[in-house]
Amino acid sequence: MTRTTLDTAALAHDLRLAVMRLSRRLRNQRVDTTVTLTHLAALSTLKRHGPMSPGELAAHERVQPPSMTRVVVALESQGLVTRTPHPTDGRQVVIGLTPAAEELLTEEVRAREAWLSGQLQQLTAEQREVLRQAAVIMDELASG
Repeated sequence: MTRTTLDTAALAHDLRLAVMRLSRRLRNQRVDTTVTLTHLAALSTLKRHGPMSPGELAAHERVQPPSMTRVVVALESQGLVTRTPHPTDGRQVVIGLTPAAEELLTEEVRAREAWLSGQLQQLTAEQREVLRQAAVIMDELASG
């Protein structure tokens, strides 16, 4: 192996660990722990992509439809999603967010960003600039 390959492999290892740790810390900044992370993921997908069938939601979340059915039932019982008839297929329903879900997602994002903002304020201006540049690069990595 070349020196460059070893350096790249070490960077990949270190970056993966750092991203996982940061992600874990951000996930722990919760507003409502009665809603599971799985439920939050489904709600976030509905917010990002709009109302959809349970099957479409399962595909987006990469879970089996029966698992998503359980998630939808739980979210509906908490007043976080609605079921409406599908406009063209009478056998289907469309799952959408309620105002309570919209508010919950807004508060979850606010809590996580407040925590991260507090952590960033502890860094030097130079460190924040490095992270600003790294965020752009990481976004490029994720898009590629």
